Amino acid sequence: MLHAYSDDDGVFLVNLARKTVDEIVSTREKLKTPKDTPQHLHTKSGVFVTLNSVSGGRVNLRGCIGRPYPTLPLVKATIDSAVDSAINDPRFPAVTPRELDSIIVDLSVLTPPRKIEYSKPEELLDLVKVGRDGLIAIRGAYRGLLLPQVPVDWKWNTREFLEHTCNKAGLPPNLWKDPETEFMSFQAEIFGEESPRGKILRNPMHPRCD
Repeated sequence: MLHAYSDDDGVFLVNLARKTVDEIVSTREKLKTPKDTPQHLHTKSGVFVTLNSVSGGRVNLRGCIGRPYPTLPLVKATIDSAVDSAINDPRFPAVTPRELDSIIVDLSVLTPPRKIEYSKPEELLDLVKVGRDGLIAIRGAYRGLLLPQVPVDWKWNTREFLEHTCNKAGLPPNLWKDPETEFMSFQAEIFGEESPRGKILRNPMHPRCD
């Protein structure tokens, strides 16, 4: 994937997500769009903000919410996703002020999801590439999304990636083989803190959203 965003863009966006999390957790006030936001970061884009908690040498998911489709300006989608990851992820209680200094903030900027076209579901094993693609499984009202870094972190092969994406959608794992289950793929540029409030890197190495 070509880099659409510079390292400086990544630093700006992760810092924005961090400030948003600090503000919403500490004061319950939502950060406003910074006046110094570079113009190109107002372009509509999908984004996910992931919070990981460091405790006793272990890194655990603490929140991960995003906007998979380019319906909002990237800067606004980042703020909204950071708020939701901190206090609105239904899998976790809201982050507390005492946790803030043990939280690592990651951010994934997404390409627009595209439907994967194929004749037989088995072709997905060749069309989907672990480490490149994120997936959205769709079947009626059921939808589930996994970011590109998830199968890498869990060391899944393509079949396992497809199965777990179905599971994320609330579907039996083997329904990836059913032609009525559709898949969309996307890519992501990932930036994040190396450690809580630490240096911001491209593709930081630690567990992320599952």
